[in-house]
Amino acid sequence: MSNILDTEIQYLPGVGPKRAELLGKELSIFTFRDLVYTFPFRYIDRSRVYSISEIEPTSAYVQIRGKVINKAMVGSGRGKRLIISVRDSTGSVELIFFKGIKWVNEKIKPNAEYIIFGRPSDFNGTINFVHPEMETVTEAANTMYSSMIGVYSSNEKLKSSGIGIKTFTKFIYTFLSKYADVIPETLPEYILLQNHLCTLNIALKNIHFPKDIRALEEAQKRLKFEELFYLQLSLLKNKNVRENNTVGNVFHVVGDYFNKCYHNIPYELTGAQKRVIKEIRRDMKSGRQMNRLLQGDVGSGKTLVAILSAMIAADNGFQTCIMAPTEVLANQHYQGVFKFIKNTGIKVALLTGSVKTKQRRIIDEGLRDGSIHILFGTHAVIEDKVVFKNLGFVVIDEQHRFGVNQRAKLRLKANVVPHVLVMTATPIPRTLSMTVYGDLDVSILDELPPGRKPVQTIHTTDNQRKSMFAFLKKEIDQGRQVFIVYPLIKESETMDYKNLQEGYEEIIKQFPAPKYVTAVVHGQQKSEDKDYDMKLFAEGKANILVATSVIEVGVDVPNASVMVIESAERFGLSQLHQLRGRVGRGADKAYCILVTGYKMSKESRQRIELMCQTSDGFQIAEADMRMRGPGNIDGTQQSGLAIPLKIANLARDSQILLYSRDIAEKVLEADPFLSSPQNRILNIQLSILSDDTEDIDYSKIS
Repeated sequence: MSNILDTEIQYLPGVGPKRAELLGKELSIFTFRDLVYTFPFRYIDRSRVYSISEIEPTSAYVQIRGKVINKAMVGSGRGKRLIISVRDSTGSVELIFFKGIKWVNEKIKPNAEYIIFGRPSDFNGTINFVHPEMETVTEAANTMYSSMIGVYSSNEKLKSSGIGIKTFTKFIYTFLSKYADVIPETLPEYILLQNHLCTLNIALKNIHFPKDIRALEEAQKRLKFEELFYLQLSLLKNKNVRENNTVGNVFHVVGDYFNKCYHNIPYELTGAQKRVIKEIRRDMKSGRQMNRLLQGDVGSGKTLVAILSAMIAADNGFQTCIMAPTEVLANQHYQGVFKFIKNTGIKVALLTGSVKTKQRRIIDEGLRDGSIHILFGTHAVIEDKVVFKNLGFVVIDEQHRFGVNQRAKLRLKANVVPHVLVMTATPIPRTLSMTVYGDLDVSILDELPPGRKPVQTIHTTDNQRKSMFAFLKKEIDQGRQVFIVYPLIKESETMDYKNLQEGYEEIIKQFPAPKYVTAVVHGQQKSEDKDYDMKLFAEGKANILVATSVIEVGVDVPNASVMVIESAERFGLSQLHQLRGRVGRGADKAYCILVTGYKMSKESRQRIELMCQTSDGFQIAEADMRMRGPGNIDGTQQSGLAIPLKIANLARDSQILLYSRDIAEKVLEADPFLSSPQNRILNIQLSILSDDTEDIDYSKIS
């Protein structure tokens, strides 16, 4: 049976082919479903009519009632405009039209009374309305669908083509009047009853034309629950399928490799590290493939957990591949492993794009004959010519930097699907973690290893540079090193470079050679120049590293005690926290100095204050999500989820998310394959919602 929502939008009365083409191009509205699921982003109370004297230029959309007292065409050519003067008993106001002025001029009659709706603006001290909506009092009475009017996303192209708020609202009203009662329900009746949710057709009527605030809230609750419920149902069903259908290698031995490595560790593991290793060990011997996300703040000891887990793989005759997003990070992991594997018999190798052909041949041979136990590397490890004898464990560090296809390629290098550990140093809020990684098991390292001191964070402004430079000199004179970071703006590499160049020139003037050595790293350098300067700093031969935020992930310089972040107000909270984590890795007291302009927006000030108050990455991530929305935290757009969200918001609707996940878990517990008659609707809806996703099973690797 066909679904009315799949009908092309051109067949809605009043639309037609031309308008349909415009709606598709500008708003991606191609069907009735696209139209009715385009929700208002806010509502205006149209029950109130303002007097002209009450209007302020800062007011939002308002509605006034007045009589047309004058019309005049002003200017010529492109500057031509129509000015209509309107008066009520308290004053007068001008309405300005730049487009469609011939049509507006013919339609608007002098001395007639109109309801005018729009946003007031200020021009040379006079309040006016630009392109407001105008209806006669009689027309307004006949077309007022409800006292709360939704405001929809639009643009000038739509408005100038005659599809303003009024026309768009009319399309939705026409659709709901004709078809609301034949829209098929998308949730089983038992879920509606148990959770006190209204039906879909009532929700859609009230989201667009709410009778009152209570009706609106009921509609929002129903539609948000549905989106988040299906998102969780999709993720949890995938997880069930993976756990039931994907056989994993059984690592039942914990032997010499693990024990010798463990005894090489010069300090006691944290309770969190021990807990996570137990969780990984449990997965590895379960007979099912492990797919685990390891979240840990900068410096919490994730890499050591990965290395100890790799020892378990080696004890069971399997190889490990540890993939990092940059050569610097891959090399750092590789160099850092030797102190833990001395006298263990474990053989490791590093494979990056810069490895020479001769060395490459030796590595390829060692991977094929199984003599190399652990391979560290960048994207180079997923090339077709890289062949393992028996790959059993894959670690992906800073996983959001890799595309899904790249990650899936690693899986194909194993005879049996390998165990996968995905690591990130970007703390992810619980709600986002459950949504983006809802089909993974999650482990969290929430303790810092012994010796890691919290970094003292200080806010300073541009006009206090003199004292800041004196402090940096004092730190350098005591044998320490300093990072100075400039913002990286994606829109303008030229601007990044200019900012950094000006900063670099100031630094070498304040810290002259030969007493001070300053290295510089930025996106416009050749790889070899960048690596040379980074190495200079990492080996302690440079006192200062001036860089754009390319150093956010990967540089481990225990001797660096100060991180200066220039224009700190232009960074997000999570990015500031990541940068701060580059210092405080040695025994010395560490500082993070946030430099801003004197004037800042309220949001920027809140971010800087929070950074100075706490070093808890998860607290910062939660705050970042509240301030910025889930937007692009950890590289994940809200629209790029397994099920796109049109009304629910991961930052604001965490309670509904947790509740909907609980319901989804109960549904799958009772009916894992959703095969019962009452759950048939759930399978149908999951199929509709996932129609746009690629037909590749990525659930086996993350």
